[in-house]
Amino acid sequence: MPFTNPCARSRPRAVWSFAAFMIVATMGADARSAEQSSATLSPQALQEIAELEAEIDRIEAGSLERLAAPPDNQVQQIELLGKLMLYDKQLSVNRNEACAFCHMPETGFTGPVSELNRTTGSYPGSVRTRFGNRKPQSHAYAPLSPVLHYNSAQGDLVGGNFWDMRATGRRLGNPAAEQAEGPPTNPVEMGLPDVACAVYRASQRPYRALFESVWGPQAFAIAWPDNVEQACERPGPATAGDPLPVHLSPIDRGRVGATFDQMAQSIAGYEASAEVTAFTSKFDAVLAKKAQFTPQEQAGYDLFRGKAQCNTCHRDGGPGEDPLLTDFTASNIGTPANPRLPYYGESRPDALGYVANPEGPSFVDGGVGSFLSGGHLLSQPSPVDARWLKLAPDNQARIQVPTLRNVDKRPYPAFVKAYGHNGYFTSLKMITHFYNTRDVLPRCPPHDAGEGTTCWPAPESTANMNASRVGHLGLSDAEEDALVSFMQTLTDGYTPLNRQ
Repeated sequence: MPFTNPCARSRPRAVWSFAAFMIVATMGADARSAEQSSATLSPQALQEIAELEAEIDRIEAGSLERLAAPPDNQVQQIELLGKLMLYDKQLSVNRNEACAFCHMPETGFTGPVSELNRTTGSYPGSVRTRFGNRKPQSHAYAPLSPVLHYNSAQGDLVGGNFWDMRATGRRLGNPAAEQAEGPPTNPVEMGLPDVACAVYRASQRPYRALFESVWGPQAFAIAWPDNVEQACERPGPATAGDPLPVHLSPIDRGRVGATFDQMAQSIAGYEASAEVTAFTSKFDAVLAKKAQFTPQEQAGYDLFRGKAQCNTCHRDGGPGEDPLLTDFTASNIGTPANPRLPYYGESRPDALGYVANPEGPSFVDGGVGSFLSGGHLLSQPSPVDARWLKLAPDNQARIQVPTLRNVDKRPYPAFVKAYGHNGYFTSLKMITHFYNTRDVLPRCPPHDAGEGTTCWPAPESTANMNASRVGHLGLSDAEEDALVSFMQTLTDGYTPLNRQ
């Protein structure tokens, strides 16, 4: 039977369309300088964002049509729920930003706006003048990360989600689910002031009946206060005097928490589905003996496993391993600060009094170490294990090793993708050259004419910097190109030419 929402109400269309106004964000001209400049998103960025919003609406509409004849399998129902919520902009404070705004399929479920990748690196939130401090990660293959744990034999934290591993998965047993609980109340992302607002908004959506069928009729059986709409329209963070602005009874607050967890588990279920985590690259076809590498790709793969040492961290599989192209540990590769990040300029109160970056231009991303030591986090979906505090110094500035799957997936050849936790690198060749020459080429200031080719700016932080496998690989230009060619085989959606 089709699922309909008995409690649906008409909702005003979001009035904060990105293309409807120009955004002025204060940006640091140099990440190490207090000099500030004003920057406006270009017409190209606004055009791309308008096209992205239309595509998100199109995908959501197609997914909503499936409610008329939903799957009869619970796993597939959970996947459908997760997809519907990922493409639902109503779950943001200004009803204008879905999770998919930063994670679209044509880019391997990472940042889908070429001009933002080229210019700002990070993406704006539902409050469009607020930008994050890092580039969007891919959520493809993220559900395959283990629950964060400490491997004492190798001296590494392993697992979790987010660049700083702060979605540990230890509460829900699923890092991807805990990751999904971060953006809704992150002030620089979806911006809701209370997780109850996400649950309330979901209760008004067309997928409510399917959600109740999967997770139980108690999911939205909550006595909402009369002012819930107004409380949820004010962007977060909530004030210290009223940290939970949707005022609920203890029982209803507990029910909200359980339903919010189920929403997150649904999103993680979709992310784990074959639609997102597909294993359909040319690399997979080669492993299955259904395709062959070109000579350049094979040379790159040999370098990947040998001279370039990539396989040490970006594991291509082994006994008992899936070829996930990451080992889920963390490393500081010495990435320079990205002076294009608007976050450096978010040191003054905005129109709502919120200061995203109290450190201003002096901000240094502490990575995993900042999470462990209770540093300034924009969202904290998982609690810190106090027993890990002693690990913070050895993890300062370390960033989770990302999967290389879909690392070059893009909708057209000229599309710019950003690489590194802060989006400093804007091509796969550039970051490969950095791995090869970080410690060989001289230092230069940001914006130097030779930056990225004949010199590199200093690392953002030298704490725990990886000096054994990064910086002086001794690769030729042709060998760098071969590595890039191999990594391009990691793009999902490959069709073997000799298919039967």
